[in-house]
Amino acid sequence: MAEPREIGVFGGSFDPPHVGHLIVAREAMEQLGLDAVWFVPARRSPFKAEGDSSPAETRLAMVARATEGAPDFDVSRVEVERPAPSYMVDTLRALTAREPGVRWTLLIGADQWRDFVAWKDPEGIADLARIAVMARDGVRPEDAGSHPDLPWVEVPVTRIDISSSSVRRRVAAGRSVRHMVPDTVHAFIESNGLYSSC
Repeated sequence: MAEPREIGVFGGSFDPPHVGHLIVAREAMEQLGLDAVWFVPARRSPFKAEGDSSPAETRLAMVARATEGAPDFDVSRVEVERPAPSYMVDTLRALTAREPGVRWTLLIGADQWRDFVAWKDPEGIADLARIAVMARDGVRPEDAGSHPDLPWVEVPVTRIDISSSSVRRRVAAGRSVRHMVPDTVHAFIESNGLYSSC
């Protein structure tokens, strides 16, 4: 019998997706021996107010462009198809129901791990997926208030000082974001006039 597929789940607003997202996903996939990473754009994060992000379909389209050409990266609509807000425990339940033979690994940053106790049903998440905390240089998960009762693994990743918010601010200021986002995403932002009023 074939071994079950090991797939990483990488959630976020991705508003917009940038090269830092792609680099840490690739590094985590290689270090954890994953077969693939699925990017899961949130319809709306429970930690963000309505209207704080670009429309879900817009962000989904950007993630699809960011990951094209990488056969081991995929994009899931599972959160976009559900009413907001998007809770990871519900996402993992839906993915498990759709793909019962897959072993899931949740990829989160050390900053997200710091707030993990505030997520909906953290124990349920740990039951459904291995938790892999991506620790950038100088930021260790145990320094970020890690959840004391749940199993997790640390994944060292390259520190990339790019954030989606910094990309949006640069666009609004008329500054270039070329090389901060994939060329396909850069073209999409320009052609759709995104972030010009951020």
